[in-house]
Amino acid sequence: MTDAPQPSPKPAEALPSVAARLAFYQRASGIVTPLLTAVLAFFIGGLVVLATTHKNPLNTYKEIFNGTGLNWLFPWIHGTERASAALNLQQTLIYATTLALTGLAVAFAFRCGLFNIGGQGQYIVGSLVAVQMGIWFTSMSAVPHVLLAIIAASLAGALWGGIAGFLRASVGAHEVITTIMLNWIAVWAGLYLIQGPLQDPRAALVQVSVTKEVSPHSKLPVWWGNSALQGLHIGFFVALAALVVYWLVLSRTTLGYEVRAVGFNAEAARYGGINVARNYFLAMAISGLFAGLAGAIDILGWQFRIDQTGITVASQIAFLGIAVALLGRNTPIGVFLAAMLFAALTTGTSTRNLDPSVFRPELAGNLTRIIQGLVVLFVGADLLILYIWRLRRKLKLDRSKVLPQEVPQA
Repeated sequence: MTDAPQPSPKPAEALPSVAARLAFYQRASGIVTPLLTAVLAFFIGGLVVLATTHKNPLNTYKEIFNGTGLNWLFPWIHGTERASAALNLQQTLIYATTLALTGLAVAFAFRCGLFNIGGQGQYIVGSLVAVQMGIWFTSMSAVPHVLLAIIAASLAGALWGGIAGFLRASVGAHEVITTIMLNWIAVWAGLYLIQGPLQDPRAALVQVSVTKEVSPHSKLPVWWGNSALQGLHIGFFVALAALVVYWLVLSRTTLGYEVRAVGFNAEAARYGGINVARNYFLAMAISGLFAGLAGAIDILGWQFRIDQTGITVASQIAFLGIAVALLGRNTPIGVFLAAMLFAALTTGTSTRNLDPSVFRPELAGNLTRIIQGLVVLFVGADLLILYIWRLRRKLKLDRSKVLPQEVPQA
């Protein structure tokens, strides 16, 4: 009686290669590459701290972490230290709220194969409309007034983003060029408005460019902390809801399917009957809606008015949304975590949180920008690794063709 035939061993070629596994992580939008990207950025940032200050980078990062307020989550933090941590964490979450929304403004366009670099203009337009809606209709009660200001600002951002989408769909104008131009139009138009029609008459007497403060009824309620100390407002939950809506639209609606199809291959989508031009317009409009919503949340949540700095400097937070979307891999959870990371960095490196004996506060902002820049630089590391492995395999195959094959012995 013969033994049953044993299955032949699995050939080595059938085993997934390193490149295949990395490609799987990329397709699955896994957490591996973003995590390694952040770790590498912080490692190089630590080397910069060591080279410039000759001090232990771990102590610096510990102070930055404590400044973020995340140590509030530790149960062994008590007393005044816990109260200070709560204030810092509130600031981190306020900043993360805006970054999550501006990150979605970039991520949604990315999913359609578009690069929305116009978040700043859309944010400014949303801010201007929100502040004017907040100044008007003072006789309205709180809930409808807040809803009116948020909806109007979001639609204004959608309109501003839709202009770039319409130009791309109708005449083929690249959205990077058009959104950059729209950014500058929004900046200069905003400066004109706050120095003219929207300027507070009392501020005009002392030559200060600032609008009136919004009505108290239009301000977002604070649910954690003291409103006088800029506590955490309910806009945080609006950002969480926006992340859920982003996921639902992309994964559970026909619009989301068409947007993703156009992003994968516009020509194939057009051949399959999808209106590519329509999706270009809608993708940019929805992206602008998220950015306009971010501007409204900032105005109604803690700024309450717009000055020249808000137009020229504060609005640049929208550019950081690009890094948030890239690091977050355009996924809702990834965008939220990336927003928390960048918000924590900004709060933790503020001059009021860092001990000068550990790290000079005036250098803290530069350290933050170094780490942010490194994250953007390394965010494409998975593509670089895939390219290196494919090149290595190609060279190996070419070498096997050039080298003479060994003659088997009899």
